[in-house]
Amino acid sequence: MPHPTQNTARLTAEITQRLAYLSNDLHQLPADEAVQVIARILNPDDGILGAFTQLVEAGSRLAQHQAERGALPAEVWLSLGRAANELHSIGLDLDDHKDTFVQFGAQAGLAASKPLAPAPLVARRRR
Repeated sequence: MPHPTQNTARLTAEITQRLAYLSNDLHQLPADEAVQVIARILNPDDGILGAFTQLVEAGSRLAQHQAERGALPAEVWLSLGRAANELHSIGLDLDDHKDTFVQFGAQAGLAASKPLAPAPLVARRRR
């Protein structure tokens, strides 16, 4: 039986590769289908973003235990904690728009017959 670390390393490589394929495929999809895929990626119940956030949170908890033992610098734990918090915050921001993604994805056939009016974009400047 293979060692769990070997299986985990293989699973990590496979997930990374599949995400790269998904990203490539997303660029090639028609806009309405791409929005449907994005809506599934952002789905807070079973989407990729939520699963990745949970993975980073688990990594942060593991790093905390390792830092408390002195096996890992505390800065690593703090960085993972900040990353997990940022991802969670991003998920909450995007969750505000979940209904829009779902609605647009459901109206894909209608969108082709009646295009939406363009909306002005707002650009934020970083200081």
